[in-house]
Amino acid sequence: MNTRRIGAAAATALAVLAARDLIQKRHALLRNFPVIGHARYLLETIGPELRQYIVTSNEEERPFSRDQRTWIYASAKEENNYFGFGTDVDVEHVQGHAYLKQRTFAGALPDAHDPQAPLPSAKVLGGPRGRAKAFRPASVVNISAMSFGSLSGAAITALNKGAALAGTTHNTGEGGLSPYHRNGGDLVLQIGTAYFGCRNEDGSFNLDKLKDVVAGAPVKAIEIKLSQGAKPGLGGMLPGAKVTPEIAQIRGIPVGKDCASPSRHTAFSDVDSMLDFVELLATETGLPVGVKSAVGEMGFWQELATLMARGDRGVDFVTIDGGEGGTGAAPLIFTDSVSLPFRMGFSRVYGTFAELGLTDDLTFIGSGKLGLPENAAVAFALGADMINVAREAMLSIGCIQSQKCHTDKCPTGIATQNPWLARGLDPTSKATRAAVYLRTLRRELIKISGAMGVAHPALITANDIEIMNGDYEARTLAGVYGYKDGWGELGPHLADEITALLATKPTSVQKPAV
Repeated sequence: MNTRRIGAAAATALAVLAARDLIQKRHALLRNFPVIGHARYLLETIGPELRQYIVTSNEEERPFSRDQRTWIYASAKEENNYFGFGTDVDVEHVQGHAYLKQRTFAGALPDAHDPQAPLPSAKVLGGPRGRAKAFRPASVVNISAMSFGSLSGAAITALNKGAALAGTTHNTGEGGLSPYHRNGGDLVLQIGTAYFGCRNEDGSFNLDKLKDVVAGAPVKAIEIKLSQGAKPGLGGMLPGAKVTPEIAQIRGIPVGKDCASPSRHTAFSDVDSMLDFVELLATETGLPVGVKSAVGEMGFWQELATLMARGDRGVDFVTIDGGEGGTGAAPLIFTDSVSLPFRMGFSRVYGTFAELGLTDDLTFIGSGKLGLPENAAVAFALGADMINVAREAMLSIGCIQSQKCHTDKCPTGIATQNPWLARGLDPTSKATRAAVYLRTLRRELIKISGAMGVAHPALITANDIEIMNGDYEARTLAGVYGYKDGWGELGPHLADEITALLATKPTSVQKPAV
């Protein structure tokens, strides 16, 4: 009897669905093929998952291939992250693949088996400009800008706790400094065009509020966001429905009202006034101050370098974001076709400063799929001093690349504000995974550096890596990107200093420079 009732109920439900499909006028497919037409929408919904696990090869998928995700997952879980039976890369025919040239002999090298994998920056952040709170970052690998709002509170908590465990810094993103950022990790406070957390009611910048935020949290540096790789030159709209009392309090905006972020800053309007703004923030807070930007037209960078060459004003660091970056939502045209990819964009910016002999006077930070050893090594060879990781850090705490960041329906509770989905993410266990991943990436960089005969990844040069063009041609990074002799390399005093620092194995390096 129960079976008959269930069958009758199912038949009735299908009949109702079929009738609805036949009557509705929104979807021609469903009018022509009632009931069974829904299978198409189901397959479309789970298409990314089907491609991940069934269709694509280990090296085919984007943004991150199966092999890349597997390496991150295994590293974060302290599982075996080795691969057997050779490479999945078509090394005989692939174009653009980077090959690192190992050396037969080398001098003394750091211990590549230290579980903490200490790897400090070769430069003191803010040191060249004499900032009062200049410091040497304890890790060349740090967590990139991801705001509370785009990520859940549980995800931000996990990342911040992971940063504390791994001894890295954690960038707040432009959404303001939330309670979830206060879990022990040192912070880089990002200021975007809407000045969240340090704004007046009209959206203009408020210096006193910024000083209050800095004074009440472990903020080590300030980053002014000019643009990002996912959507350079584009403002944003936070719908009123998403402006909860919690987000309103953190960002300093009215509850339940739409909040538009302008595409450009209002506190300055050109490079000259931007440098005045940088010096104001550095003077009032004592912190190193830098800018983050994707790379488009080069006039901005040329003027910035020219003005910095005078010596009286300047940024302490530049964060170059590649156009292939992006953790959240953006229009397709921006993700696909606006701003240069990391390697090309970074090399152009670095070359602009190198022409004027300024590269030792500021710290270069790279971001945009650099949380993988090969990409990171290339970044250091091009002249990066540190790298920031975003999506790779998300993968380490459970992201499955479902590509639903823009829907608020992230199945792993990371890129969502849905309480039911976010509750599935345990911040404590995921913090450990984030920390293990960050330490593992540092250890891989130590191994790579050792194989190439140098003590630190910043000592890898643009001539130590070749870009292959199938099996018939190879060019060094220096040749591909037009580097002159010495470009991408530390000055002799910096190279000697970091080599000596690694040899002494300090217990702590993240202290103000004196």
